[in-house]
Amino acid sequence: MIKGLFWIFLFLFLGNLISTLTGGFVPGSVIGMMLLFLSLYVKLLKPDSVKAAATVITKNMAVFFVVPAVGLMVYAKLLVTNFLGIFLSIIVSTILTMATVAFVQEWFEKRQQRKTAPEKREETTA
Repeated sequence: MIKGLFWIFLFLFLGNLISTLTGGFVPGSVIGMMLLFLSLYVKLLKPDSVKAAATVITKNMAVFFVVPAVGLMVYAKLLVTNFLGIFLSIIVSTILTMATVAFVQEWFEKRQQRKTAPEKREETTA
């Protein structure tokens, strides 16, 4: 488990470093997660080496929501005064995300159908 935490925190550190060097446009935690995913995908890192630590972190996910919840309480007045803007941005971003996912899913399905269509034609003619 210590080895798994080491790898997770190493990728978090690398992500934060890259984020700082590039101006912080993308959060370091996101970059670190992408680096960890890529290292697992290309088999530079074995999944078993981070599995135990990832399982513990995932099972105790509620702990990670305590700090943001306290932050919401601390900034309650600010949130109330900007409620309309926050609410509209949540609605618009949700709709845009759903539409984007729908278009991408449709594109992948059409692409998959084009790949399998020649195979079906060969089967029916044989």
